[in-house]
Amino acid sequence: MKSIKIIMTLSLGLLVLTACQSVKSTVTTEAASPPSELQVSLIGSSGQSIGTAHLTSVQDGVQIDLQVSGLTPGNHGLHFHEKAVCEAPNFDSAGAHFNPFKKEHGFHNPKGFHAGDLPNLVVDAQGNGKFNAITKSAVLLPDKPNSLLKQGGTSLVIHEKEDDLKTDPSGNSGKRIACGAVK
Repeated sequence: MKSIKIIMTLSLGLLVLTACQSVKSTVTTEAASPPSELQVSLIGSSGQSIGTAHLTSVQDGVQIDLQVSGLTPGNHGLHFHEKAVCEAPNFDSAGAHFNPFKKEHGFHNPKGFHAGDLPNLVVDAQGNGKFNAITKSAVLLPDKPNSLLKQGGTSLVIHEKEDDLKTDPSGNSGKRIACGAVK
């Protein structure tokens, strides 16, 4: 009887050790690699979906492919902002332009430009806009100071007017009319 108890105790002990070893071997300590692509859903001031932006990591930058509809025809300022919070109707929750290097706004500003500055979005007479560009001012690598995937994320914001590409802080581009969280 005593030998059966010893065998049962040893068997139970081996079973526990085997289970612990199995659990241990399934745990990975490698960090997840950053995404090479992100899909960003854009919403308008009424909270309605107006389109998407596809962000792709490229050599030393980010390619932006954006399609929107339902906007006023003309040129619209387009910028990355510092927070991944898009609360309609005014999107003030997105914060200021993404500016990790503390520059001034605009490609034509001798003191600029922000890492979040982008060329204008052109919207056609039917209210549709397409944008395709590469920015070398931002990346999708979380460990870089100019990463769009910084802690808390960033956002992509469309403004009501054309960005003059020189006036600090936002190129006189007017109200924010659409936003998409980048995280």
